[in-house]
Amino acid sequence: MQIEHLDTFLDLMETKSFNRTAERLSLTQSTVSARIQALETTLGRKLFTRSRAGTEPTPAGFRLLDHARTLRHQWNEARRSVQNTGNYAQSMRIGMQHDLASSHIADWVTGFRKILPDTAFYIELDFSNQMSIDLLAGEIDLSIMFTPKNLPDLHHELVGELAYRMISSKVERIADIEPQNYIFANYSPAFNKVHQQVVAKLAEAPLSSGQNITVCGLLSGLGGTAYVLEDSADEMVATGHFGYIEDAPSIPQSVYVAMHLRNRHSHIHRRLLDSVRKQLSGA
Repeated sequence: MQIEHLDTFLDLMETKSFNRTAERLSLTQSTVSARIQALETTLGRKLFTRSRAGTEPTPAGFRLLDHARTLRHQWNEARRSVQNTGNYAQSMRIGMQHDLASSHIADWVTGFRKILPDTAFYIELDFSNQMSIDLLAGEIDLSIMFTPKNLPDLHHELVGELAYRMISSKVERIADIEPQNYIFANYSPAFNKVHQQVVAKLAEAPLSSGQNITVCGLLSGLGGTAYVLEDSADEMVATGHFGYIEDAPSIPQSVYVAMHLRNRHSHIHRRLLDSVRKQLSGA
């Protein structure tokens, strides 16, 4: 059995379509069929039934699902653990939400290296959804994210909170904001829920982004009004070109650390989690 067979099986369990799985994995449909057939031959059981109504897993397919997830995760962890890490004893791959990198990445990595001086770290910036997928697959070891996903085999812990503030180069109150001068930020579903209530009339603004660094760049280059991270807001207001919208509430954003369920009691993972929590609390 090859790991590619499990990857194909897991994707097909999600799509329930040989065509769709072929597209997502950049394969031909015949290759998808051949991989599933090889897996079925190895196991001696039919894993899917195909009909005009579509593709459906068999009872054996459902029984294999959890085992396939575990096998894929363990294989990717094993593969990475034996890769060359130079003079370091081990390597850790950390996923981090884009907005956390601008003001926290240096402090956090310094904390990580202090805790684990014999570890090589690879930091990857991404969004919550993709980091959850990578955690399940064993492609990353731990992630710091805004939006925990209710997926099997993932463990999440709330570690702190950030805040976003509305600033402007043009106006001082929400009522004076014009849609054409507003940058509509959508940093996470939780943020967006509150944001929509605050600026309901500005939902049709012509500019929008889901990254703090992009919103700050647009504000600096074009002027206007938007919510940005509190640290960024303080820096931009200090230039004298921006001011706070005083009647706009600060919008909190919860921060979570996520890991594979099997690592929730790992000494290394717990120490990294505690380091993130201390950095967010300012301790």
